[in-house]
Amino acid sequence: MGVYANTVSITQFAVIGEVPKTEQFEWFSKKLADRGFQSIENSTEESAEGWTQIDRPDDSMFVSPSDFWRDNFVVFSLRKDQRKIPAAVLKSHTAREEGAFLSENPNLRRTPKHKREEIKEQVQLRLMTKCLPVPSTVDVVWDQSSGVLTLYSLGTKVIERFEDAFRKTFEGFSPVIIHPFARARTLLDGPLRDSLEAANQSGSDAVVAMIRDNQWLGCDFLLWLLQRGVNGEGEFTVCCPGHLAQGEKFSAWIDDRIQFQGGGEEGGIQKVTVSGSQDSYLEAKSALKGGKRITSATICMEKDENPWKLTLKGDTFGFASFKCPQIRIEKDSTVDQMSEREAVFYERMFLMGQGIQLFDSLFTAFLTERLNDSWNRRLQVIQAWLDGEQLDEIY
Repeated sequence: MGVYANTVSITQFAVIGEVPKTEQFEWFSKKLADRGFQSIENSTEESAEGWTQIDRPDDSMFVSPSDFWRDNFVVFSLRKDQRKIPAAVLKSHTAREEGAFLSENPNLRRTPKHKREEIKEQVQLRLMTKCLPVPSTVDVVWDQSSGVLTLYSLGTKVIERFEDAFRKTFEGFSPVIIHPFARARTLLDGPLRDSLEAANQSGSDAVVAMIRDNQWLGCDFLLWLLQRGVNGEGEFTVCCPGHLAQGEKFSAWIDDRIQFQGGGEEGGIQKVTVSGSQDSYLEAKSALKGGKRITSATICMEKDENPWKLTLKGDTFGFASFKCPQIRIEKDSTVDQMSEREAVFYERMFLMGQGIQLFDSLFTAFLTERLNDSWNRRLQVIQAWLDGEQLDEIY
């Protein structure tokens, strides 16, 4: 699922490094082209990886602004071609060659080890020339106005490959995943920012440590949103900058799919998934009362009858199955296809920007409550809900 899809999975990064103030086109063009994708279709190479244009995955030349530059966005794809010989095919052909070798050497009962390795290498090389590489691409959108880079994937291996390729391409630059604590830092200032730093449970600024030691942020956020939805407190206010005006109202709630995790140590980690539209949330309440925490959930957001939906990974804040209001690329022979795709790109960025603005406003509302004394009252309400008791509204 790439940048043009109505449903995507994304990981966002803050890019550390200063882009040149002048001659930016030439700078980006050279950087991307120097590590552009090189085809291995007519070679025996097993794999190849490099940058390509989003709209032309076979083109790795970034010679004009329209190839990769759209207003404040720099857009490109990371392409990897991989040849893979099926294990059964390799085993069959290798056995056949070993049989022929033994027929020519009747004094041997079995093929010597060094000869087996030699035969296997020769067979691999021969089969590799007959095996077409399978391409895969992942899209990248780098917003120069905010410094935020969006990778259209949540795959751990894809993220590692991207980070490695990015650092080699843009020397001195570093993409840092915007994990829950990092996102919270960008949204808060003043006393709330101080309270957030005081609540930091990590002794290191390393990304892995910050994610591991501050999982409470994602777990508490999802629990807070779940209980608010059940309690009829599903209306929120836009409070973060973006396309939508500050103070506008929107709705948000958790539904459809919730994942829980608990246990550990000697008992092992236990996972529970609750799927389908929820009514009384009996399964969810049972999991929470049993000591499990919400680790992932589907969040629905709605404004002016326009829906956004995503499955939030509580530990990393990766957006899975992020669905925005639908847009279609019109297939009209009278319309230039590249112009149409460019128009769709801007519309996609606009709608994604709105969805992220709504999410950030939702997260900010949680942080405002979580980092002051009202959180104790919220915990009482949550516990009463789990116990089936009735409490007066918080406000």
